[in-house]
Amino acid sequence: MVGFIKDHIDIFRNKNIKLIATGTTGSHVERAGLDVERMLSGPYGGDAQIASRLVEGLVDMVIFFRDPLGKHPHEVDVNMLMRLCDVHNIPLATNIAAAARLVKTL
Repeated sequence: MVGFIKDHIDIFRNKNIKLIATGTTGSHVERAGLDVERMLSGPYGGDAQIASRLVEGLVDMVIFFRDPLGKHPHEVDVNMLMRLCDVHNIPLATNIAAAARLVKTL
C-alpha cells in the first residue's frame, strides 16, 4: 500500500482526498507523508469501522490490497467489506492495477 501511495502521492495531495485506513496501514501511510484517519487494526475491527462509514455514505471508493493466497483470521471482516462495496455500489480495488485506474479517475 505504501508503495502505491508513494507512486500516486501527487494525486492524493493535490485532490484534497480524505483518507481512512485500518490502524497499521494508516501508520505506514502517515509515514509516507499523508494525513489519514486511523481506525482500529483490521483484526480488532478496523475493517468493520470502515464498512460502517461506507454504509453511511461517507466513503467514495475503497482500495484494499490483500493477499489472495493467504488465509487471515479477520477474513470474514474483509469479505464483509467487499460485499458491502457491491451492495452499496462503491468502487473497490483489491490489486494495484485496479487501484491505479480508480485513482486516475480522481
